[in-house]
Amino acid sequence: MRSRFLFWKALFGLLVFEVTVALGNFSTLHRIVKGWRVARVSNPLNCVDNVCSAVNLACVWYPRQVLCLGRAAVTTCLLRSLGVPAEMVIGAQKLPFAAHAWVEVDGLAINENKDVQTLYGAWQRC
Repeated sequence: MRSRFLFWKALFGLLVFEVTVALGNFSTLHRIVKGWRVARVSNPLNCVDNVCSAVNLACVWYPRQVLCLGRAAVTTCLLRSLGVPAEMVIGAQKLPFAAHAWVEVDGLAINENKDVQTLYGAWQRC
């Protein structure tokens, strides 16, 4: 039951963040994620894995392609809602230029390739 609820929250979150970016701009999205507070609750067992699974499934069922920024924003906010101090990181590599967004918990990238932190230099953390 809990995982189904997380899935629906993730799916709704993807929609909200897409609309936010479409109506506003990147700074609005950045402000929302940066201002999202970590809940003062003890996070449940396997919380990080459950949120990552729910977001991944929501990305599959979302009717449009989900980019890394939306995925990272939703994952960060869901984790913070459950008491996990997650951080969204936006980074880039110089040559060839590429940008990427991911989520870190305790300094470790979650739900990502192991080398994401070495491939991309962090430009912004929120």
